[in-house]
Amino acid sequence: MLTRFLIVFLIAINTTPSNEVTIQWNESKKLTWSDFKGPVERGSDAVAVTASGITFSFSVQQSNDTFVSFEAHADAHFYPEKSWYLKDKGDDHILAHEQLHFDITELHVRKLRYEISKLRISQNIKTELRHAHEQANIQLAKMQNAYDTQSENSMNKEQQAIWSAFVKAELLKYKAYRSQ
Repeated sequence: MLTRFLIVFLIAINTTPSNEVTIQWNESKKLTWSDFKGPVERGSDAVAVTASGITFSFSVQQSNDTFVSFEAHADAHFYPEKSWYLKDKGDDHILAHEQLHFDITELHVRKLRYEISKLRISQNIKTELRHAHEQANIQLAKMQNAYDTQSENSMNKEQQAIWSAFVKAELLKYKAYRSQ
């Protein structure tokens, strides 16, 4: 049986308490094992679990029952209290695999920001914003699953390297929309 190295939790807006500790994605701050503070899941065949997701919010301004402007915010967050690893099995290779999952979350935040930048105010803006967020989460889940499948949860080092290069290039492509 293939050992699972990672389970990704995609956490959408309003699914976690506002006082929950999070780490926002930052280009200069990589995850360390000390960021993984959650309890180890008994019976899991995973070596590590990363909980990350897109946090999204928006507001619209109205005048005389007409939407006149909108503002939207999206961020990639890591949830330390829901992330864990087996101390005797966690190594730099597995940590790099975990980091790439968080990077993939940031990539989809950038893509979401790009999609939002193309939107224009209309009477359907709320629906369009919700749809953009929903699509970002769907695409994020698909990519996370493809990454784990193709890299065999980090065991296939060649595929792990291919994915690392791909995500790095994609992040660069959407650099204008990076988290600050």
